[in-house]
Formats: sequence, structure tokens, C-alpha cells
Amino acid sequence: MKRTPSIRRIKNSLMTLLMVAATIAVLAPLGIIFIHILRMGASSISLDFFTQIPKPTGETGGGMANGLAGSAIMIAMASLIGLPVGVLGAVYLTEFGNNRLAHAIRFSADVLAGVPSIITGMVAYTLLVVPMKGFSALAGAIALALIMIPIVLRTTEEQLKLVPGTLREASLALGVPLWRTALQVTLASARTGIITGILLAIARIAGETAPLLFTALGNQFWSRKLTEPMAAIPLQIFNFAIAPYEDWHKLAWAGALVLVVIMFTLSLAARYFGRQKRYS
Repeated sequence: MKRTPSIRRIKNSLMTLLMVAATIAVLAPLGIIFIHILRMGASSISLDFFTQIPKPTGETGGGMANGLAGSAIMIAMASLIGLPVGVLGAVYLTEFGNNRLAHAIRFSADVLAGVPSIITGMVAYTLLVVPMKGFSALAGAIALALIMIPIVLRTTEEQLKLVPGTLREASLALGVPLWRTALQVTLASARTGIITGILLAIARIAGETAPLLFTALGNQFWSRKLTEPMAAIPLQIFNFAIAPYEDWHKLAWAGALVLVVIMFTLSLAARYFGRQKRYS
């Protein structure tokens, strides 16, 4: 009987060590990647990186200002397309979704979420680039929207399902129509969770390269129209990384560092909103 406490302490210590080891195993790859990118790319971060376009080979300096602007434009356009479709689709599935159409939508969203992004890019190339007879930022934004829609739809649906039914019932009991209840009560109550899903979806498409290779293609200069090729940070990282020029390699590392910081910031913001008080 006297041995039991010591055995329990040993078991507790072993489990604590296992959990610490598992935590280190999860965090170590992330830390190694970030430290390596920071070491390789920090020296190339300067004001020129954010204000200038890439210089021709052999010239020093230059930056990825056109890629930053292009990524922001295409992400904004993709959000304008993907967010309304995803959120409103989730409202339909939650409030009116007990039918075959809803099951088909859920199944399609799950399949689309699992499709490799390069396949999405190939489909966008066939349906948009070929008929338009050219690569364009518009095609790139639509390809990114196709990736964003299932993520937003499914995360928003799950958040709406967590809203207490008493809130809906109270609104309907006051004579509020179902569509207004869904938009003004249910959506408002789940807003923090929905924002979290939206931020995670934006972080996902911000780092996509394959769809843009088939649609936006990239550009070494400023793009003036949405119907012409446009630069993006992931595209420039890819193109500069495979180029045989040392200056471009440095810019690629700097771009990777900026992209990682952006995605890390979006993830932190998503965590922040995820911890906010809900259904108030």
C-alpha cells in the first residue's frame, strides 16, 4: 500500500515527459523553419523591398512591391467572391438544410476542400484562361475563391450550429421572419467564430502558388488591369527560387519571410477572435 503513491508519481512524471516531448516534436519543425527563413531572409528586408519592383539581373536592390500589391488585390477579389457565397451557403445549410440539396452541397464542399490546389488551377485555366485567351488577375482571384468557399462554408456552418436554439426561438416568437432571424440573430451571435474561419481561409489562400501559376502567371512589373497577368508573392518566391541568380535567391528568402509573418499574424488574429465571448 505504501508503494502506490510513488508508482503514481512515476507514472505522472512519465506522462508529463511524454506530453512535453510531444509538444517539442510539434513545435520543433515550425521553429526550425522559421529560424532558417529568418536567417536567410532578414538581411534582404528593407524599405526598397516594400516600395520597388524587382530589378533586372545584375543590378542590386529591388523588391517585391508589385507582388505584395498583386497578392492583396487578388486576395481581396477572392474574398469578395468567396465570403458571401460561403457565409450565405452556410446559413442555408443551417436553417433550411434538411434536404437532398443540402446533403449534396455538404458533400461537394468536403470534396472541393480536399482537392489539391493544382487541380483547382488547372480547372480555372481551362474554364477561364483559355476562353479569355490570356492569363489574368481575375482568373487568379476566381481560382483562389474556389479554394476559399468550402473552407468558409463548412467553418461557418459549424459555428452556426453552436448557436443556442433558444435565441432563434425567441426571435421567431417575437414575429421576426426566419430569414431576418438567420441574418440578424444567428449570424450576429456566431460572428467571432465566423471571423476566425474567414481569417484562416485568407491565410490558406495567401500562400497558394499552384493555382496562380495556371491563372495569374505573374509579372515583373506593375499591372494596370485585372485582365492581364499580375504578380503575387508566392509566384515571385517560386520564380526567384528556381532562377540561377543569387540576388533573386535573396529576394525569394525575403519574400518567404514576409509571407510567413503575414500568415502567422492571420493565425494569431484567428486565435484571438476564437477566444472571444460568443453568443452575447
